[in-house]
Amino acid sequence: MLYLQPCQRLAVFGFIQFLPNLRILSNWIGDSFSPLAFRSNVSIAALRFNERVIMPGSANLNTMIKAARIAGRSLVKDFREVENLQVSRKGAGDFVSKADTAAEGIIREILSEARPTYGWLGEETGGSDGEDPTRRWIVDPLDGTTNFLHGLPHWAISIALEHKGKVVSGVIFDAAKDELFFAEKGTGAWMNGPSMKDERLRVSARARVSDSLYATGIPFAASVDDLPSTMQQLKRLMPICAGVRRFGSAALDLAYVAAGRYDGYWERGLKSWDIAAGVIIAREAGAIVEALEEHGDEPHALGSVICSNDSQFNEFKKIIRM
Repeated sequence: MLYLQPCQRLAVFGFIQFLPNLRILSNWIGDSFSPLAFRSNVSIAALRFNERVIMPGSANLNTMIKAARIAGRSLVKDFREVENLQVSRKGAGDFVSKADTAAEGIIREILSEARPTYGWLGEETGGSDGEDPTRRWIVDPLDGTTNFLHGLPHWAISIALEHKGKVVSGVIFDAAKDELFFAEKGTGAWMNGPSMKDERLRVSARARVSDSLYATGIPFAASVDDLPSTMQQLKRLMPICAGVRRFGSAALDLAYVAAGRYDGYWERGLKSWDIAAGVIIAREAGAIVEALEEHGDEPHALGSVICSNDSQFNEFKKIIRM
């Protein structure tokens, strides 16, 4: 048996304790030479230094988490100076800021560097085919832009990986609250929050609609054609439930169903990037997730969604689809 003097044991213990920091330092040095670091107002190196090292799943999922956290640091910096952001209008009630485009640039560079053959669909840069026709990144760099621009700390980054039309991995990062939701098909849904511990996500167990809290989106501006049907749905549901919330981020609505904070969620008039990541996170947490249209395709393909736990899904969808 190897015998160590007390001072030697102390030195070995100190080195073991320092090992995680060596990994962070190594990643930070590597990222400091990224070309994006010289083009962005916030260097990837500076953002990466504060990133937590969590390696919960596959190489693809780890890359998605890395991209979300680095872009999240950039968004948090812009959020603190939101009144100085350059903002343009894509349509009525539809805004894009310099923060959106910078975050999407960060995410795209990281994902493309790791998987250059994959296709791409981003809210701000549109779609492009990859050499691999079966795989595609689906990205919303800032879901909840209106909240962001009004100083409301309820917005998120959404990154999904689609394989043959099905979402197989999803990451949603609420950088303002430092909550990271993630899932891979068949491995469950998880959250990494301020406690730095990975927590398994489970949908709520509430079986009665009367005890349940729901989320939805209220149509506005360009989507106002859906307003009459939404009002009818609210008219049927609100008198018999515990409440309905409209917080302005479809990605976080789905993540909150996965975490059991909401008991159900429905909305139409969405884009693929709004809900692709949230769909798999909610499903892996035990939710039933479908498109609002009966017998429809995948929710992210149709732009509508309804979900809740298994105990009340049939009753909930009957009320909403009536």
